[in-house]
Amino acid sequence: MASFVGLRSPSPLLLRGLTFPILPPLSSSSSSSFLQLKVWKRGSIRRVVVIPVNCSPSGPSEDEEPEPEAGSPLSSLSGNLSAYKWCAALGGIGFVETAYLSYLKLSDSGAFCPIGGGTCDDVLNSDYASVFGIPLPFIGMIAYGTVASLSLQLAEGKFPFELGTSNGRLVLLGMSTSMAVASSYFLYILSTKLTGASCSYCLFSAFLSFSLFFITLKDHGFKEIQKMVALQLCLSSLVVFLLNTAYNSSLSVPSSSAELVAMPYFTTEITTESSPFTVSLSRHLHSIGAKMYGAFWCSHCLEQKQMFGKEAAKVLDYVECFPNGYKKGTKIEKTCTDAAIEGFPTWIINGQVLSGERELSELAQLSGFEYNELDQPS
Repeated sequence: MASFVGLRSPSPLLLRGLTFPILPPLSSSSSSSFLQLKVWKRGSIRRVVVIPVNCSPSGPSEDEEPEPEAGSPLSSLSGNLSAYKWCAALGGIGFVETAYLSYLKLSDSGAFCPIGGGTCDDVLNSDYASVFGIPLPFIGMIAYGTVASLSLQLAEGKFPFELGTSNGRLVLLGMSTSMAVASSYFLYILSTKLTGASCSYCLFSAFLSFSLFFITLKDHGFKEIQKMVALQLCLSSLVVFLLNTAYNSSLSVPSSSAELVAMPYFTTEITTESSPFTVSLSRHLHSIGAKMYGAFWCSHCLEQKQMFGKEAAKVLDYVECFPNGYKKGTKIEKTCTDAAIEGFPTWIINGQVLSGERELSELAQLSGFEYNELDQPS
């Protein structure tokens, strides 16, 4: 005989004289039950049909873990962990790069530059390669190392000094923001002050900084970032202010004089003769307030004066940036510091800054000078 095991609330399904009792699964590991059909006719069973049925539970089983829904805290945590791992990886790469550059700085070795040839060394050894006397690779190594360490701690949920997740995320955002702003400032310097120079290490470091910044922005989300815009702007302004202050105060000696020995001030004689054109041009430059900034030991300054000739050179508004001679630690003349002079010679014509020697025709064009021989005295 067939036995029937009912459910918690057994109730056979009745449909036009048919009953459908459900038999339990054959074993505890099976999810299949059997549906036994009894067809009744005139008080006797004519046919019994047994059909296997797969029964799906109405809720999740005990052995299965529900998948996190989009936007749920569990999903957000999973995304954060991925972001922290990316930050840790990028920070580690940046640490290796800056550690290599720091080694080159300490060992006074040349950098291998895959793009740009020897211009990497020109940039890495320029006046802009240090802040308050600290080489930029050292600062970068500390910054990238901190980011990598903090990101790993955020991923593992372990913090020193009871920092906590929220404070750790805030510190990481502040670090990445500062690094991105500093990288933007350095790219500006590279494109405007070091024209023609290329530095693949600088560009790669900027790429890492920007990547860290955008990853941390995405981690916080738009609504959370909106609440911290003022803090980020203050932090960005502080970074720019510190860099400006550092570079303005570090221009005591331009890079071209970095290896000079102590020497007293001396004058150089202009040996070339002036032409009517150069005399007229020098008078015009003087009349519009154009100035030439230079140093007594600067060979390019001498060559620029030689282009004018000895008579015309006396008319030029020439500013000597080391009138008391030079020795290690000598500060550049305040007039030159106020004009933000970074190399010699430097022309300032109608507010436009021109670095290096310039052709007389270029100076005439930029100053609006038009030469007419008929106007010259005989």
